[in-house]
Amino acid sequence: MTKTFLITGVSKGLGRAFSEAALEAGHTVVGTVRKPDQISEFEALKPGSAHGRLLDVTDYDSIPKIIADVESSIGPIDVLINNAGYGVEGTFEETPPDVWRQQFEVNVFGLVEVTRAVLPHMRARRSGQLVFISSIGGLRAFAGLSAYHGTKYAVEGIADSLRAELAGLGIQVITVEPGSFRTDWAGGSMTRVERSIPDYAEVFDPIRERRNAMNGYQLGDAAKGAKAVLTILEEANPPGHFLIGADAMPLVMEARSAVDAEFAAWAELSADCAHPDGMTHIKS
Repeated sequence: MTKTFLITGVSKGLGRAFSEAALEAGHTVVGTVRKPDQISEFEALKPGSAHGRLLDVTDYDSIPKIIADVESSIGPIDVLINNAGYGVEGTFEETPPDVWRQQFEVNVFGLVEVTRAVLPHMRARRSGQLVFISSIGGLRAFAGLSAYHGTKYAVEGIADSLRAELAGLGIQVITVEPGSFRTDWAGGSMTRVERSIPDYAEVFDPIRERRNAMNGYQLGDAAKGAKAVLTILEEANPPGHFLIGADAMPLVMEARSAVDAEFAAWAELSADCAHPDGMTHIKS
């Protein structure tokens, strides 16, 4: 069964890979780009099936108009892949307020507004798939990425709550958590905050150097990752969370095991905080 996909941020990286995989599978893809000359380049991938739309996800007023145009001129949106986003690298203290705000404007509020514009159409049809491209950085954190992690942890919570809200309305919510892939995320697409506090040099400088050295040599193949996502979207009951990438599972499980161990170590003290009256005030 062919579907109409709306994918944000398709000029390169995973967004482009998702688009190419969907087009190869015979689907129609509407991809959003930020530069006018990228529209024709995208549509050349498969004329008649690839449709480019100019959209900055932080231009919130324009989003409903774009969605309405797609619905009327191309067809009902069956799958939304919220892919647009980028990373900010820098220590918490050195990252200025405007950089924090812009990171959240794109990675969180842009995603929210695109979803809010698409959702009424899917809800009226009682069908659709909402895909949130998060990151393993939404399930565990590393030093020097506090702003980025903040946005991805937010996406995880938003998606989990929305999944529960839509469970009876025929709309599936899938959160995809990629590990490291050979995209430009850690290259030119990343915003790198200027160093200013010597105290962080010992912790952070090796991290920045290592990330620069690894760029272009990441374990993940974007084309394979995209095809894996297309595979789960064909399932009648796709997973709510889907890790992709060779390093994704071990890195996430390592962090989750450490948290579980902390919970267990302090379980007695945690439980000791119960009120002595318990739940006796609740009437049956």
